[in-house]
Amino acid sequence: MAYLIGEGTGIKEIAASNIRKAERAVIVGIQLGAESDWEAEQSLNELEQLASTAGAEVIARVRQHMEKPHVRTYIGPGKAEEIWQIARADGAQLVIFDVDLSPSQQRNLEDITPKLKIIDRTGIILDIFAQHAHSAEGKLQVELAQLNYLLPRLRGMWQHLERLGGGIGTRGPGETQLESDKRMMRKHIQRLTKEIEELKKNRSVRRKRRQKQGVFNVALVGYTNAGKSTLLNALTGSDVLVEDKLFATLDSTTRRLNTDHIKEIVISDTVGFIKKLPHQLIAAFRSTLDEVRMADLLLHVVDASHPQMEEQIKAVEDVLKALEIDNKPQILVFNKIDLIGDIDRARLRKVYADSVQVSAAQGMWLDSVRAAIEKAIRKKFVRLRLIVPYSRGAMLRRIYSSGIVISESHTPEGTDIIADIPEADAEEYMAFTVTSS
Repeated sequence: MAYLIGEGTGIKEIAASNIRKAERAVIVGIQLGAESDWEAEQSLNELEQLASTAGAEVIARVRQHMEKPHVRTYIGPGKAEEIWQIARADGAQLVIFDVDLSPSQQRNLEDITPKLKIIDRTGIILDIFAQHAHSAEGKLQVELAQLNYLLPRLRGMWQHLERLGGGIGTRGPGETQLESDKRMMRKHIQRLTKEIEELKKNRSVRRKRRQKQGVFNVALVGYTNAGKSTLLNALTGSDVLVEDKLFATLDSTTRRLNTDHIKEIVISDTVGFIKKLPHQLIAAFRSTLDEVRMADLLLHVVDASHPQMEEQIKAVEDVLKALEIDNKPQILVFNKIDLIGDIDRARLRKVYADSVQVSAAQGMWLDSVRAAIEKAIRKKFVRLRLIVPYSRGAMLRRIYSSGIVISESHTPEGTDIIADIPEADAEEYMAFTVTSS
């Protein structure tokens, strides 16, 4: 949901995106300090992808090398004037920066580039999120992130309408439209935060129910457009939306994964990560990312054909570190392996010894992923020998449901069973343990 600020109307919700389709855009990349030309160019390429995903047509690219950002305009007033001339000559309506601008920098740039919309990296990502959120929780999270982004920028939106000049006739109990909008926005933020917290509690209840039933949770993580949704579909036979766009998947999706031995496994697809992912977006989507936090195992999906593959791996690792789950068990899955040659495949096997290589789109080598998941999950099992009384049939059914039965025989005391039991459940069976093997 986007927002419109108008005189005398307060905050109005509008269904349309902040960026209209076919808007012509100039994109601006900033190369800071020791960053190489190649790194800066790749980052600008990614910004062009973001702009295209949002529905803009990129008609010009500008790159500026700087030792440090300009305090008032980030790129300096001279470069801002140059960008305005380029945009005016090419009929652009929009300038998108590959950095996060402060509210004051955004206002100063708008003063130098009249009639142009200035959007930073967070703004463009928020616009894409607004288009791709479909679930109730996803929409609420996007709306919350947008409001937190807009709140410090309200002053610039209302600057031309401010009435406070001081002196006679301006004092009293009334409030300006700016103050009113800020108050309304803060109340709306509080309400959204409360609603998201309730949804988080409901999600937590469902997750705990799955854990109690011995269900193992596997979460797909990875850089956006690495092929996570395609892999989920290939592994589970589901039909989750797949598009060749950044952030095509925003809402968490969970499906059951069938394997030969371990019966109860669910696999969840979550929002893709990206370099320089704004911290407020991580915060807004923390409840959705709880699927990742609570998973027993992470499948880190990597686009093996991407020229910045190593940088994308690091970007994902940085987000996992920010979520404090970088120590969780992981399997590195190199996807799109059909798009690279034999030499590169061999190098990946050598450098990333415990990784798995697949082509989800072609349905190739999927069994290796299932086998790696089973191997990782088996590490969380302990082997126990139990005598289960015949009166405890429910316990026997649960062993068959969540464990792996090795052997079973019947004795006068009950069922003599040797089984691999989930480590988390082992304690409740200890009273019936005969010996472990």
